[in-house]
Amino acid sequence: MKSCFFIGHREASEEIYPALYAAVEQHIVEYGVKEFIVGHYGGFDSLAVSAVKEAKCFYPEVRLTLLLPYHPVERPIPTPDGFDSTFYPPGMESVPRKIAIVRANRYVVDHVDYLIAYAWHPASNARELVEYAKSRQKNLSLFITMLRCQG
Repeated sequence: MKSCFFIGHREASEEIYPALYAAVEQHIVEYGVKEFIVGHYGGFDSLAVSAVKEAKCFYPEVRLTLLLPYHPVERPIPTPDGFDSTFYPPGMESVPRKIAIVRANRYVVDHVDYLIAYAWHPASNARELVEYAKSRQKNLSLFITMLRCQG
């Protein structure tokens, strides 16, 4: 099953939503993506969740998975409305909390087929993850869609 992950800045304007939704739909229709994985720590993640939930109305076979960077026993999170499942990457139990989000994101980038990114701040974790993802893109094992900053 083809999968797609989202990475972007905490501060993301709703102005990008039309482009984000169009990218989600393109990934479903043209690329055959059936699973979207998203975190829940910022504005871009919230917009991505909204876009996938909207797309699920038209494409009910699509699955939405919530990425958990912290162990579910340590920080229990019930599966939120509209999500099909949660995912805690294997081997994360010994990762220090302060780098758990970065490490979980990197794990998912290493295991998905597609990445939809909104990362334009030069010195940010989102931008660093996109740069890391580009090494997989060079090997043709990952396709990255970059959303442009509006305005």
